[in-house]
Amino acid sequence: MTGSDRPPLSGVRIIELAGIGPGPFAGMLLADLGAEVICVDRPGGNSWAVHGHSIMFRSRRHLAVDLKTTAGAEVVRKLCADADGLIETFRPGVAERLGVGPAECLAANPDLVYGRMTGWGQNGPMATMPGHDINYIALAGALHAIGRKDQPPVPPLNLVGDFGGGGMLLGMGMLAGILAARAGGGGRVIDAAMIDGVSALMAMFHTYRSEGMFTDERGTHLLDSGAFFYDVYRTRDQQWVSIGAIEAPFWQELCDLLELPDEVRDNQFDTAGWPEYRRILAERIATFDRAELDKLLLGSNTCYAPVLSLAETVEHPHHLARGTFVDIDGMVQPAPAPRFDGAPPTTPRPRRAPGADSRSILEGLGYPAEEVDALIGSGVVAD
Repeated sequence: MTGSDRPPLSGVRIIELAGIGPGPFAGMLLADLGAEVICVDRPGGNSWAVHGHSIMFRSRRHLAVDLKTTAGAEVVRKLCADADGLIETFRPGVAERLGVGPAECLAANPDLVYGRMTGWGQNGPMATMPGHDINYIALAGALHAIGRKDQPPVPPLNLVGDFGGGGMLLGMGMLAGILAARAGGGGRVIDAAMIDGVSALMAMFHTYRSEGMFTDERGTHLLDSGAFFYDVYRTRDQQWVSIGAIEAPFWQELCDLLELPDEVRDNQFDTAGWPEYRRILAERIATFDRAELDKLLLGSNTCYAPVLSLAETVEHPHHLARGTFVDIDGMVQPAPAPRFDGAPPTTPRPRRAPGADSRSILEGLGYPAEEVDALIGSGVVAD
């Protein structure tokens, strides 16, 4: 296998203490890039990590261990001895009580990168409180900024906190830590807090606010549906399309193709006229079916795209041409990203059941067969 054929994270081993949401997402990103990810489940699995999580647990080996037992914690510490990183998603203090905290795991491997994924972070007055994506993005200011004028804030699924400000942040932190460790810097502990990640995602808007270009009145700015030329519109056949013609050349071409009046064309950034211009643009778009707009605008320099449902997305010609989605055992799912040398770095493997690889993983750690049988027989390990 040549260098260009090898997945970029080939040879990297990650131990993932199975959780939900951002932790599995970070594990998926690393596995997609070629890392060997060993997922440590609880015996019987986690009922919350079933629906919606199958894809995120793809391409793993699975070991089921009762971490509330001394022998179970010892299994995890042995796994750490030959690993590059570990991912845990417990509330602060839980891993330490279980005997698999940073001190114990780095004692087993001083070069280990210990990644901690939480919403509030490892310290601060809210650190031990429960929460979900909606709470983290609320505290970070993102939720307040998302929505239309004079309307309530709109939760953007759980994309901003769990996945953008959480799992991706942790994945990047793990890679940075592993690079540093391999350069001789030793292991370290990563505090990946969603409130920090979401705050980083909001960097541009903090800048706009400092420059007096962004206020607390949502739905009145360039990118939050305030600008009539950066919004979604309903078509004659009750579908939706997106318009994002900000720059002058794109705006002028859109005006040409839609035959918009000069009043609209020449006063794009006249905020006082935005409500009226929105009405004119909406009425014009409503004279077309979405397919007609696709034919008229796709391929032009107008910053236009139809608003597709998930079902439509996987069948769109652009995605089909790029292979954006793959079918793995009858389940359509996003292909690994980003691409390297023009192709996804790996082909995903389906999720395996909790404990499906328990015996082979323990044997790989050097446990003799009779000890493996004893661990399984006692319930410390499940297969």
